[in-house]
Amino acid sequence: MSVDRVKYDADGLVAAVIQQFDSREVLMVGWMDAEALRRTLTTGRVTFWSRSRQEYWRKGDTSGHIQLVKGARLDCDGDTLLIEVDQVGAACHTGDHTCFDADDLQPVVGER
Repeated sequence: MSVDRVKYDADGLVAAVIQQFDSREVLMVGWMDAEALRRTLTTGRVTFWSRSRQEYWRKGDTSGHIQLVKGARLDCDGDTLLIEVDQVGAACHTGDHTCFDADDLQPVVGER
């Protein structure tokens, strides 16, 4: 991945979609600045920038629910990261396995 192609927003952040590497299940979405991305790519553990606390947080340091990096990709536009992980424990701060367990919006399913 060419990190010089990352397009950060006006706040210096880029969205990071976190996906379980083997099942491809989307676990959560977080935000990274250049330093959080550098830490993620060089340590083997996912680090985010907390917009609410205005500080770095490495997933699992307090909960034990760590994310071990298995891969990292940049989308075609350079404005979204896909971080593949091996999730140990729950991914969501609510204790759920994924942050996308809460509300099924029940869309009309498209047919081909």
